[in-house]
Amino acid sequence: MDRQSGSQRGETSGRTGTVVVIGNFDGLHRGHRAVLEEAARMARDRGLDPVVLTFDPHPAEVLGRKAPPLLTPLARKIALCERAVPGLRVSVAHFDRAFAAQSPRVFAERVLGDLGARVVMVGQNFRFGAQRAGDFAELERLGKELGFETRSHALVGDATGPWSSTRAREAIARGDLDEARRILGRWHALSGTVVAGDQRGRTIGFPTANILDAPEAFPPFGVYAVLIDRLPAEGERGAKVLGVGVANLGVRPTVDPTAARPRLEVHVFDRNEDLYGARLRVHLARHIRPEQRFAGLDALKAQIARDAEEARRALEGITPDPEAGSAWA
Repeated sequence: MDRQSGSQRGETSGRTGTVVVIGNFDGLHRGHRAVLEEAARMARDRGLDPVVLTFDPHPAEVLGRKAPPLLTPLARKIALCERAVPGLRVSVAHFDRAFAAQSPRVFAERVLGDLGARVVMVGQNFRFGAQRAGDFAELERLGKELGFETRSHALVGDATGPWSSTRAREAIARGDLDEARRILGRWHALSGTVVAGDQRGRTIGFPTANILDAPEAFPPFGVYAVLIDRLPAEGERGAKVLGVGVANLGVRPTVDPTAARPRLEVHVFDRNEDLYGARLRVHLARHIRPEQRFAGLDALKAQIARDAEEARRALEGITPDPEAGSAWA
């Protein structure tokens, strides 16, 4: 265990144990939040503390499999967990080959024991321990021996099926932002640090903040109406609304037809400030059009002006989520 948030180890609430919910929780979608709320109710009823146990990096990366596209970086996932259940503690286990090689018993004794588990909640298909040898029945057997109860949380969803990270990724990949928002309970966002660009946007009246390192799952390349948060610098707390704008995600075929590395270019409406080095979270509120190549800069400039007007109309009336503090979502 290498990282915790919320109440740190050594801080006590006067309670005698924990309800531990285990999972990756990427995206912290509506189904995840239902599980956390269930755990919080159980913890409250039994006089225990609610704890989320999650893993970083993704186990698939360590075990040589391809990890799924990311919905929420670790810091964002932790913040969303804590927002969903005030007082929740998030414990992040560093997942490496030594961690993966633990037997199911060692995992239960050391990891769950260190967390003071009295109740352990997992998904119906939960596997743990070396070679994924442990299943729910094994966890239940170990729990009876070591003194914790085992629960399998129910799946929740809608008429289409359970809410899931996979379902959210599939919606994002096909560009269905409305479906992704229904699953996640908020807009999907891309985040990263603003780097210097080629300054071409300034010459055509649309300066942009350029992000090359967004780790989250990409929707199809194209132009989007966006809501922009500025993420806190070191020593600061909480993201803050920066503004609204229009963004292009892609390889910019008009100005750099040989480019292979995608970038997110964000034009913030009605602001003109130096954002180099700033960390932004860009919420994708509406798809405007696919990325395309134009005959020249004049045609590109005219299209961007039309895109900007459409984005302004799409964003009218949108207000920040009151649960997000000073941020959009």
